[in-house]
Amino acid sequence: MKIDIETLSLAQLESLLIAAERRKRLLSSRRSIASVRRKVIALAAQHGYTIEELYGDKPVAAAAVKKRTTRRKTGKVAPKYRDPDNKRNTWSGRGRMPRWLAQKTKHGRSATDFLIPGLAKPTASKSSSIGRRTLIKQR
Repeated sequence: MKIDIETLSLAQLESLLIAAERRKRLLSSRRSIASVRRKVIALAAQHGYTIEELYGDKPVAAAAVKKRTTRRKTGKVAPKYRDPDNKRNTWSGRGRMPRWLAQKTKHGRSATDFLIPGLAKPTASKSSSIGRRTLIKQR
């Protein structure tokens, strides 16, 4: 942290000096980390424990973190769309639209123009109500 003392007013300089003196007193009154560590190890040993038994191998903060759940792997899906110019370009309809199809739909063609005949039905759009449950109020 850099403090430009040239730009500070007299009141700000006084408060900075007071805060520095407080911090200096606190640090000088504390015992060294090594001596505190030795005392803690000795106290644990006096009661028949080791530090590893008390705190474990991992720090306390790391032990509190929950493990992420693993995602379920989805199986392979047959392609629904094929590029007529390059037969190796296919898309299953899942995930982001591939570049070749996005480029062709940008120029006015529809994605349904690239459906593989006899194998595929168009992928439902996100705003479509197909497959959604709807609540019908009955009177």
